[in-house]
Amino acid sequence: MQTAYHYLQQHAALILRDIKRLVQAQSPSLNKAAVDHCGEVLQGIVAERLGVRAQICEQPTLGNHLLFCIGEGPQITTILGHFDTVWDIDEIPMLEKDGKLFGPGVLDMKGGLVQAIWAIRALMQTGGLAQHSIRLICPSDEELGSPSSRQWIEQQSASSSRVLVAEPAVAHSNEAKIARKGSGRFEVRISGRAAHAGNNPEEGISAVQEMAQQILYLHGLNAPQVGTTVNVGFAKGGNKINVVADEAILGVDLRVTNLAEATRVEAAINACQPYLAGAAISVTGGMSRPPMEQTAANLALFRQAQQAAKRLGVELQGKAVGGGSDGNFTSAMGIATLDGLGATGSGIHAKHEHIVIADITLRTALLAEIILGDQGREI
Repeated sequence: MQTAYHYLQQHAALILRDIKRLVQAQSPSLNKAAVDHCGEVLQGIVAERLGVRAQICEQPTLGNHLLFCIGEGPQITTILGHFDTVWDIDEIPMLEKDGKLFGPGVLDMKGGLVQAIWAIRALMQTGGLAQHSIRLICPSDEELGSPSSRQWIEQQSASSSRVLVAEPAVAHSNEAKIARKGSGRFEVRISGRAAHAGNNPEEGISAVQEMAQQILYLHGLNAPQVGTTVNVGFAKGGNKINVVADEAILGVDLRVTNLAEATRVEAAINACQPYLAGAAISVTGGMSRPPMEQTAANLALFRQAQQAAKRLGVELQGKAVGGGSDGNFTSAMGIATLDGLGATGSGIHAKHEHIVIADITLRTALLAEIILGDQGREI
């Protein structure tokens, strides 16, 4: 009987063509019309390759989310793959060169999303899907932190025994992501009192001076020995050189490897106190993604994936990374989650973003073999 890998090798040109179709449907996260058009292209690809229609979760301002249900077997697997990107329309071109496909969102993560579709198709065509039900969950706002899709993702994946995330691999065809940091975003607003910088500076309370103190305090919360990073990404204060500034604002990024650190640092940020008498501070924001920790369930799934990779002649390695994904949500729910099963390449969120074309069929076959689990056959 033909294996999924052999089937995919025979259809490599069509897989690449589908990736190009989806990349050409540009989808900046905040452009609802463009994202919804991309969603329609995605629905067309799924209808053609898998023969199913989407369940559409309509959104008023952001793109609509899409759910595709395939198969009726008892083993329920969720595959996560977003189709929004960080790129504005026509900001970077799509280009095939030197064995690589460049383009907006090709690595993060339209390549992996199409690979997931073809992994399912390969199982359908080779008789491997009989015991499985696949829920392909495609949100449209992951690059924004999933503000409108988190609850929907959690609801749709709740009955799954495992979640496979088709985000890009760390770097190579033999890697997956076994842990991700959780992330938080905060805004620290500082109020002072304006005064003339020359005539009566003593009557002012400098929000900029207070801002400097708060930056030192916030960066003092870093704990690199346990993977905690706090970064003031922007700092704005005042608007005239001869005025004691009465307002300032800080944007703060938090990354943590575990929930205990999230609780500690979030509380410390919310507890910011002014150093200058008369200054006032308000903090908004919080944790947007819980960490994806190396739980027993996650590690067990990774070991199963390693066995699947061996059937393809690959030694799968696991890496912990700093960025988050929608897999953080399902992992925090206690569902076994494995990330980084999508395309290989380089340049996430950079203008040289690309995938390695030669790796497409192997990575697609790896996802199919992981779905098969113990049913997988030596090839």
